[in-house]
Amino acid sequence: MRHLLATVVGKTVRVVAKLRGGGSALPGLIAEKIDPEFLPRTLGTLPHGVVVISGTNGKTTTTKMVVELLQGQGLKVFTNRTGSNFTRGVVAAVLGESNPAGKLRADIAVLELDEAHAVHFVKLVPPRYSLLLNVMRDQLDRFGEIETTAGFLRKIAEATTEAVVLNREDHRIAGLAAAVTAPGIRYFGLAPGLRRMFPSDDDMRSGAIGEIAALPDADVVLSACDGPAATFTVNGRDVDAQLKLTGVYNVYNSAAALALARTVLGEAADEAALLRSLEAVTPAFGRGESLTVNGQPLDLVLVKNPAGFRLALKSFPAAGFRTMIAINDNYADGRDMSWLWDVDFDSLAEAGVDEVSGVRAYDMALRLFYEDVPVGRVDTDLTASLRRFIELGPEQPKRIYCTYTAMLALRRELGKLTEVEVVS
Repeated sequence: MRHLLATVVGKTVRVVAKLRGGGSALPGLIAEKIDPEFLPRTLGTLPHGVVVISGTNGKTTTTKMVVELLQGQGLKVFTNRTGSNFTRGVVAAVLGESNPAGKLRADIAVLELDEAHAVHFVKLVPPRYSLLLNVMRDQLDRFGEIETTAGFLRKIAEATTEAVVLNREDHRIAGLAAAVTAPGIRYFGLAPGLRRMFPSDDDMRSGAIGEIAALPDADVVLSACDGPAATFTVNGRDVDAQLKLTGVYNVYNSAAALALARTVLGEAADEAALLRSLEAVTPAFGRGESLTVNGQPLDLVLVKNPAGFRLALKSFPAAGFRTMIAINDNYADGRDMSWLWDVDFDSLAEAGVDEVSGVRAYDMALRLFYEDVPVGRVDTDLTASLRRFIELGPEQPKRIYCTYTAMLALRRELGKLTEVEVVS
């Protein structure tokens, strides 16, 4: 009875919230209050169980890849598409996809979860499979030291019942193998020559790429990478792919997604179809998403920690583009913006940054000043800054690096000017 009541009330609140332009997590919060067992009651009935994807960087795009890979194999997949990766966000997504009785029309759930909130989730719903991507310094005001984040991910590994997929190149992630009680452990990884492209948190802090001894065998290895062209070694066999995803970090995430999909599907996997699905995946919203404004491309690139920002700058050359940086410090972004000083912005020095905006615009501008990067205009008003950024360069391609809540605000404004995918 509680489950039905939670479904009815939650769905009603969801409709009202959408009409008022409210956030996606509110209906989930209310449904959880009515029925604290809402998630296990709903997700516990899925025939192929629940997959959890977590880690500091790459969760949203990797989740999108895994969903499309599994759908390409004929599975009906439920996922939290909004990127609201707290437990109440998952509940809200369930409310949107379930029937009036609270039953999901799906075979499997593939969920992106925030590292800290995943700990609460896996206590309620032990995942059958999990993928743990990496551990980087991120939102120190929320997570504290990096070992705390690793501890959150350890809880996910411990709770997983069937198989855990780990990043063998990140020693903190690979070390979680000791916590796994599930019968299966698989790895994804890099060829030795590519390690410099994807430094770990320790590599960035030391300024040197350390050697990793006695690496475990990986089910999927990214063995070559040239822009969107990639070669994966899968079970000792090289396969080439031409990806639609942008950014070198997303190419590595593709190896993770392939490894997880192969783990879930087992011997039933259609390898050729997996590759076709992977090549068809486009960037998740705001993660290298390319829109068209005045006939010119406008790329939105999410940045939220030193590693992500560094890899984004490496992935997208500045030459020929107008550049904007929008930094907010709302809860979902993390309050502590000191990490901006750990990012090298020298690649922007020649072309400069046309607009710096967001709540922490002046902090960002100061950082660029000390990097000798010219800045055209600093304005905390995102709407005004975006309008000026577009109007002053109508014939030029554009790129915006932005934190999470800045990205959401910019997408709303851009939706008034061009077609923007609605994610609800």
